[in-house]
Amino acid sequence: MEPRIWLIAGPTASGKSALALRLAQKTGAEIVGADALQIYRDLRVVTARPSREEEAWVPHHLVGTVDAAEGWSVGTWSRAAMQEINEILGRGRPVVVVGGTGLYFRALTHGLAEIPPIPPQVRDQAAADYEAMGEAGFRDRLAQADAAAAARISPGDRQRLVRAWEVFAASGVSLTDWQDRTEPALPAGAYSAVALEPDRRWLYDRCDLRLETMLAAGALEEVAQLMARDLDPALPILKAVGVRELAAQLRGELTPARALAAAQQETRRYAKRQSTWLRGQMADWPRITATDAETQWRQFLALNPGLTP
Repeated sequence: MEPRIWLIAGPTASGKSALALRLAQKTGAEIVGADALQIYRDLRVVTARPSREEEAWVPHHLVGTVDAAEGWSVGTWSRAAMQEINEILGRGRPVVVVGGTGLYFRALTHGLAEIPPIPPQVRDQAAADYEAMGEAGFRDRLAQADAAAAARISPGDRQRLVRAWEVFAASGVSLTDWQDRTEPALPAGAYSAVALEPDRRWLYDRCDLRLETMLAAGALEEVAQLMARDLDPALPILKAVGVRELAAQLRGELTPARALAAAQQETRRYAKRQSTWLRGQMADWPRITATDAETQWRQFLALNPGLTP
């Protein structure tokens, strides 16, 4: 088989990692992680990273390789991912890029805009404006400068709404226009992509069960070790789903039962945001809708007729 690239995206708990592992074992591929939190070493359990056994079965890259004190951006990941992909292909092996961070996949398939740095005063003013105007008013103002961004950014996504306005306020050019000037890291035709989109109720049940399993596997201890490092609260790792709730339990602010329920709720919300991104930003990717691993694999094979069962 000639070396090729597969992209597998999906929300948390959807089964994408198991699918990627099966594909890699079948084809001799190596896996490149596309998850903004699994890239860090500190939270194997909380971020649902592959087990040590799974990592031993198939080479994994950009999974558990970065210290929590480093705050990787999309651009940092994109450059590192392309280096890994090219090195794997250079060894004559296929590549499976798998994860739940939609922006990472967009960087590969659409490119990254080389946006000038945003001055601190522009950031401060944008944050103040959001507080004063509220989401609806802020979104309406953004629509005057960047209608496409205002339409595609999900409700409640303050970070991206503010970012889109910052870019326009600082540069006089809309974020959408900056993005339209980019070139994809992976040219069209160089990869085969699929997105997992299982039944929402099933997915939420999986999220709830996953949190219970994580606690039994040592998630609370992981969070305790992370908090002991006294890291900058703005770092990405401290925004991992479950960290805030379990940290509150460790401080005595939540009972174990309330911390679990809160973490489960936040995980469901996270899965919903990921699913919304997939529908909005990856609408043209073929879908795998099955919920059990075997049917997911059969659906994947149907989308990739060059593979044999």
